[in-house]
Amino acid sequence: MKRNLAVVFGGKSVEHDVSIITGLQLMDNADPGKYNVVPVYISREGKWFTGPRLRDVKFMRNFDPKDKTVKEVYISPAAGTYRLMEAAGGRFSGPKEVCRIDVAIPAMHGMHGEDGTLQGLFELANIPYSSPGVLGSAVGMDKIVMKAVFRGCGLPVLGDVHFSRSEWKAGREKVVARVEAALEYPVFVKPANLGSSIGIGKAADRDALIGAVEVALHYDRRVLVETGVQDIMEINCSCLGFDDDVRASVCEQPVNWEEFLTFEDKYLRAGKSAGMKSMERRIPAPIDDALRDEIQGLAVKVFQTLDCKGVVRIDFIVDKAAGRTYVNEINTIPGSFSYYLWEAAGVPFAELVERLDAIACRAHAEKNLNSYAFDSGVLKKMTNGAKTGK
Repeated sequence: MKRNLAVVFGGKSVEHDVSIITGLQLMDNADPGKYNVVPVYISREGKWFTGPRLRDVKFMRNFDPKDKTVKEVYISPAAGTYRLMEAAGGRFSGPKEVCRIDVAIPAMHGMHGEDGTLQGLFELANIPYSSPGVLGSAVGMDKIVMKAVFRGCGLPVLGDVHFSRSEWKAGREKVVARVEAALEYPVFVKPANLGSSIGIGKAADRDALIGAVEVALHYDRRVLVETGVQDIMEINCSCLGFDDDVRASVCEQPVNWEEFLTFEDKYLRAGKSAGMKSMERRIPAPIDDALRDEIQGLAVKVFQTLDCKGVVRIDFIVDKAAGRTYVNEINTIPGSFSYYLWEAAGVPFAELVERLDAIACRAHAEKNLNSYAFDSGVLKKMTNGAKTGK
C-alpha cells in the first residue's frame, strides 16, 4: 500500500520562494509507486493549503488561494489524529478530513518552519517527520546560540560579537567600539535568524560596518558580527541519518563569484528552478584526504551535538594561510535537500526520499517507547483552594 507523504513548503519567511523550489524538487523525485505525495503549501500569510496544482511551478508563481483545486487545511495538534483537515467552509459546515498523514517531510527554509516551530506541531500531533527536532532546529536557526553551543562543545568557530537592535539604538558608537576592540576588519555582518545569505554583508571599515548592520537589523532584531578570513576556502558536507547511524556525504566546494556567496550566487545566476543544484560547485571538493576526513568527522560531530535526524548540510570555512578549519553553520533543512551531494555518494534522489521516510519512522518509534505518564499522587493530597509549592 502506498504511503501518504505530506511535503510541507512555502512559509511566512523571506526564504519562502526557495522553500517552494525545494518542495517541488522533492515531490518530483518521490517514487509514485510507493508514495501518494500530498503537497501542503504555507502561504506568505501563514495559511495552509493543499491541492494537486500546488505541484505546478507555473501555478505557484501566481498562487491563487481562491482556485477551486486548492483547499485551506490545517493539522490538529491533538496527538494521534494523523490527519490533514479541511478548514470549515461555512457557518454550518464542520472540518472535513482530507487524508491521513503517514509521514511529513518539511521542505521549509527560515523562520516559522526551519526554526523548531513546525517541528513542535508535529511533536504535539505525534506525526513522524524527517527534519531535526525542536531543539536542533531552533539552535540551527539562531546563529548566535548555534555558535555558543558549538564553542561550548569544543567545535572550532570564528570569533564574533553579537548585539540587539535595542543596544544599537541606545548606543551605536559603543557597539561599533566593542566590535572593533574584539575583531579586525574585514568582518561579516549577519542577521541571527536568516539563511540563504539574505541580509549578510561584508565590511572593510567602520562606515561599511554601520551600513551592513542597518541592513541586517531590517531582517532581525539581533545581529552577529564575525571576523573575516582573508585566504578563505568554503567547503560543505551533508549528513544523513539518526542517532548512532549517521553518514557523511562527499564534500563540495562552492565556486564564488564574489568574496562570499550571496543569495544571487545561490539561486538566481543559473535560474531558480534548479534550486541549489544550479549553483556552480566542485564535487568532490579538490582537497586532500586529511582535510576531507577532518571535515566529514566535524560534520558528524555537529549532527550528533544537535541530536539531528534526516538530512542536513554543514558549511565550513578553511583558513588556507593558517591551515585551520572552522564550522560556519548548519542548515537543518538544506536547499534541495543537498541531493546533489548524495547523488555523488551513490544515493539517487528517490532513494534519499525513502531514507528520509525510514528515518522519520525510526525516530517516531523511538519517541513512542518513552513513558509520558507518572502517578505522582500530588493531586490526591490537594484540597480545593489550597496553596502548595513544588
